[in-house]
Amino acid sequence: MRNKILMFYVLIIHWGVFAQKSNLDSLNLNSKTPFKYQSLIVPSVLISYGLIGIESDGLKFFNTQIRDEVKEHIDTKFTIDDLSQYAPFLSVYALNSMGVRGKNGFKDGTIILGTAYIIMGVSVNGLKKITAVERPDGSSNNSFPSGHTATAFMGAAFLYQEYKDISIWYGIAGYVVATGTGIFRIYNNRHWLTDVAAGAGIGILSTKIAYWIHPVIKNKLFKHKESVNGVVFPFYNGRAYGISLALNF
Repeated sequence: MRNKILMFYVLIIHWGVFAQKSNLDSLNLNSKTPFKYQSLIVPSVLISYGLIGIESDGLKFFNTQIRDEVKEHIDTKFTIDDLSQYAPFLSVYALNSMGVRGKNGFKDGTIILGTAYIIMGVSVNGLKKITAVERPDGSSNNSFPSGHTATAFMGAAFLYQEYKDISIWYGIAGYVVATGTGIFRIYNNRHWLTDVAAGAGIGILSTKIAYWIHPVIKNKLFKHKESVNGVVFPFYNGRAYGISLALNF
C-alpha cells in the first residue's frame, strides 16, 4: 500500500508541473497566474504530513490523543462544517453579484473553479480508496483525506486568488473559514488531524493547478464559447448538503 500511496502522491504534487511543462513559457506569458515552484511548498508540506501520518506510529499516537480529548470533553456535535466547506468559493460569486469584481469574470472563474473541483475530487476519492483509513468514530474506512477540508481550502485559495489584489482580507477570511471547517471535522470526531492536513494541502494545490492550466483548458475546451451564463446554489436532500452548478454555454 505504501508504494501505491507514494505513486499517487507524486501524481498529485507534480501533475501540475509536468502536464504543462512543454508549454510553461507560453503559460507564464499568457496566464494571469504564472507558474511558480514556490507555490508548491505549503501544499506539499501539508500533504506530506498527512501521508507520513498513515505509517508513522508517532503521528498515529498524536492523532489518537486528539481523538481521545475530543471524546472526553465534547458531547455536542455541530454540523456547521457541512455548510462552511462551500462558503469560501460561494463568496466569490456573492461578491461578484454585489459588483465587487475579482480577477476573472463568471466564465473564467467558473472554468477555474470547475477544474479545481475535478482535480480535488479525483485526488481525494482516489486516496480514500487506496488508503482505507478508519474514521475516528469507526463509522467507515474512508477517512483519509478530509473531503470537507479539501473543498473548503480549494475555495479559500480560489477566493484569495480572485481578490488578493483588491484586499488580502478577503483571502484571509476564506482561509479562516476553511481552517474552522477542518477543526470542526476533528471536533465532530469525523477525521484525524492528518486527514485534515492532507485535505487542506490537496485543496490549495488543486486550485493552484487550475489557475496554472487555465489558458490551456480555456483554449482547448471553451475556445468558441464567448459567454457562459449560470447559477450556483446549495441544496439539501434530507441526508446531505451539496452544491449545484447550472451552466448555459
